[in-house]
Amino acid sequence: MMRRVILRSLLFVPGNNWRLIESAKRIAEADAIILDMEDAVPIDDKETARWFVRDAIRELKDAGHFVAVRVNSISSNLMEDDLRVVVQEGVDAVMLPKAESRDDVLALEGMLSREEKAKGLEPIGIIPLIESARGVLNANEIALASERVMALAFGAADYLRDLGRSYFALSPEEYELLFPRVQIVLAARNADIYAIDTPYLGLIIDLEGLAKEARIALNLGFKGKMCIHPSHVKVINEVFTPSEKEVELAKKIVSAYEEAIKQGLGASSVEGRMVDKATYDQAKQLLALVDALVKRKAR
Repeated sequence: MMRRVILRSLLFVPGNNWRLIESAKRIAEADAIILDMEDAVPIDDKETARWFVRDAIRELKDAGHFVAVRVNSISSNLMEDDLRVVVQEGVDAVMLPKAESRDDVLALEGMLSREEKAKGLEPIGIIPLIESARGVLNANEIALASERVMALAFGAADYLRDLGRSYFALSPEEYELLFPRVQIVLAARNADIYAIDTPYLGLIIDLEGLAKEARIALNLGFKGKMCIHPSHVKVINEVFTPSEKEVELAKKIVSAYEEAIKQGLGASSVEGRMVDKATYDQAKQLLALVDALVKRKAR
């Protein structure tokens, strides 16, 4: 089991653009930086991206970031060369694009193991990115494929393309994405890992639309959301951070239940609703998340 970290906002940064990599070092609010060597990088720039990413990892870690690297897909035949260059101290996770089966995860795990052994590194986490109908249907086996898998991520744009649809024509309610989102959330929950939602598919400047989509993801059970622009980080963090009202309610629940236990009771009530052990545990988890966020901000 990989260590748990807070992953509300995961910002993609093109691996071949050193100016944007430099800018990413100053985006302290992002829970993770994903150095992208796949879709954001033209084929002629793949080698440049490898060397930029190799150097960027060290600098981003020095700036205190959780660092993930999205390598090229297995089918591209570029992944092994990517890993040979970028696997090093400071890489927290490798994002596996076009993940469609358990075998895909195990193939990446094997490549990682060889690099880690050769370089004397601790095991690096894996974040499979599910972007196709086959990947969605196999989400459960992907999530359970390895103890390295720390989250499942959803790539809605490629998923829609796989179905012959365009995200330019996505309905306002996003009904088209309901099944894959639920499937990924349930697979992640079954494996006791995080589910991370797709980058926003609307206009980059539409922060209200972003917040609406993030709330849909939150309500379905996602723990965070990827993004492709720094302006989205703050909005995503706000949605996936418990509100003051939620924190106050959680404190009331904890207090009421603990008082009930002292009195030999198995349950209590808060604001007219029953509070049992499961409700208490959930409230404690929310407060633990808030406490972790406060401590990280202080650091």
